[in-house]
Amino acid sequence: MRAHDTTAKPEKAEGGDRSPRRAQDAGSPAPTTTGGQPSANSVAALEAEQRRLVLRRFSYEDAWELGLLLRELAVERGAPVVIDVHHGARQVFRCALPGSSADNDAWIDRKRRVAERYAAPSFLVGARFRAKGTTFEDASRLDPDLYAAHGGSYPVTVEGVGIVGTATVSGLPQAEDHALVVEALTRCVNGRDHQGS
Repeated sequence: MRAHDTTAKPEKAEGGDRSPRRAQDAGSPAPTTTGGQPSANSVAALEAEQRRLVLRRFSYEDAWELGLLLRELAVERGAPVVIDVHHGARQVFRCALPGSSADNDAWIDRKRRVAERYAAPSFLVGARFRAKGTTFEDASRLDPDLYAAHGGSYPVTVEGVGIVGTATVSGLPQAEDHALVVEALTRCVNGRDHQGS
């Protein structure tokens, strides 16, 4: 069974280098988690991770390539996920892999809304609420049918510009969804982005 991409591949961007890159290194380990949840002391680590994962650029072609890289990583692991990459408000890449379900599509949208609203990874947003001794669901006053502070959605940030999109994965435990997106973004930042198969 093949994965189903629901978006058409965009035209190639004009210009030279098509890979998103950043000036500084992003090669530090993922924050410590306990039982799939970020530990209370990992909020600082998640915030540092977000500061590191900043790209030099993020065109529509870069968004497509990030989606392909996420798909490649998920296929290698047999991960039953849905992958979504947005450039601004535009969905550039969407892919559902075998074993995922329509529920994952709803989770993608709910997690992405959190990353967009809080300008932070959905995993970090949930960790911040838990570090305060509460939960996102209890304290945010946002509709849980529309917003979920569970790991897996990451704002895409461009150096000197700010947040320009999101990359989101759903289908694994939340710490693993988060880690998959972080791995792909780290490869982009370090210049080891997807080169095609």
